[in-house]
Amino acid sequence: MDDLLKRVAEDDVRFLSLQFTDVTGAVKSVDIPAQRLEVALESGVWFDGSSVEGFARIQESDMRLVPDVETYAILPWSSPERRRARLFCDIYWPDGRPFAGDPRGVLKRVIARVEARGWRFNVGPEPEFFLLEKNGAESVRPVPHDVGGYFDFSASDDAQRVRAELMQALASMGLEVEMGHHEVALGQHEIDFRFTDALRAADNVVTLKYTVRALAARHNILATFMPKPFFGMNGSGMHTHQSIFDAQGENLFFDAQDACNLSQIAYGFIAGQLAHARALSAVVAPTVNSYKRIVPGYEAPVYICWAQINRSALIRIPRFSTGSEKSARAELRCPDPSCNPYLAFAAMLAAGLDGIERGLKPAEPVNDLNIYEMSAQELEARGIRQLPGSLAEALQELEQDAVLKEALGEEALDAFMRAKRAEWDEYRTRVMDWELEQYLETA
Repeated sequence: MDDLLKRVAEDDVRFLSLQFTDVTGAVKSVDIPAQRLEVALESGVWFDGSSVEGFARIQESDMRLVPDVETYAILPWSSPERRRARLFCDIYWPDGRPFAGDPRGVLKRVIARVEARGWRFNVGPEPEFFLLEKNGAESVRPVPHDVGGYFDFSASDDAQRVRAELMQALASMGLEVEMGHHEVALGQHEIDFRFTDALRAADNVVTLKYTVRALAARHNILATFMPKPFFGMNGSGMHTHQSIFDAQGENLFFDAQDACNLSQIAYGFIAGQLAHARALSAVVAPTVNSYKRIVPGYEAPVYICWAQINRSALIRIPRFSTGSEKSARAELRCPDPSCNPYLAFAAMLAAGLDGIERGLKPAEPVNDLNIYEMSAQELEARGIRQLPGSLAEALQELEQDAVLKEALGEEALDAFMRAKRAEWDEYRTRVMDWELEQYLETA
């Protein structure tokens, strides 16, 4: 505690933003002046949980934020005279019990299962997003002067300059940025950071999202992590690389004797995620809009299978050279950046652990074909199922999956289902522009 207080004074921080997320992934915060930090670290900060999605009922609203001192970072867009820093927090009841519906706490509980084995679950997410220019009060369009191609570069590209500023800001907040580049669609970008343990990786995703939005706003442009903002263009995913290391730093997914250089632990993990994929999609692709991205033809996975070199598979094993066993990993390609990363990584880990614990084996990898071009008969012959086609279908699958329900816990699951059913009900009762175009004069 003393080290943090000293650092806050040296950094001339005036305010602390104590942050957490609701079950949908929306960032909430309580701001305190820097001189209140010592009290906050000793006793926590009380807040009204009844007004937060998925938290306490009105009759039991008092809750306590406990800052995680390891998550201290200055918000680089705050002005020097009002310099702010942030701390992620865990949430507790007044009697000292952890709040079971806290998404960060949900992930901690599942991580404890691998830590009990002496393992560490590492995650490397790759969030994509669009930078858009406002076109009037209500509408948006892709950023002008956008190069528009995968990995393209232009010295005069406005979006490239914004992306460089974003990378610098994220690095100053402690993220180990590995690469930033233009993605396939107009206005689409990706910033990748080095893999780390799942809790820090989830913190990093939350940090990236609000930092990108804040700095984009300074340039009078809009940043969106919406999975599919434009018809006919690639959507934004969050491909997530996963591996398990032991206490000595050895990658437990690697086996030099195996034809794919994968261990039995890796095969079990892959098989577990494939077995739970339909229910898992509700958590990692949790919006109505998510299922407009997960369609054939736009590089998003639709079919439940795995491959070494096939990017149309749900789980891909990226290439790694002989001797680079620390790089052995499984890339899950269905998550998108609209998810709550704490709940998403918890569900992904629980699914993988179930496969390991039950000794599941995945089917043979689908390396030889573009799965999008396979007929229904070929898919059936190979036993390849599809992901749900809508949020409603995904929620039905989650309701029936005992493993993921247990991992999320009753409080978080009930709040998540309540929020997502409400989202689906609002969507299905809305009249869309497409319907007016299609039926107004013809029906």
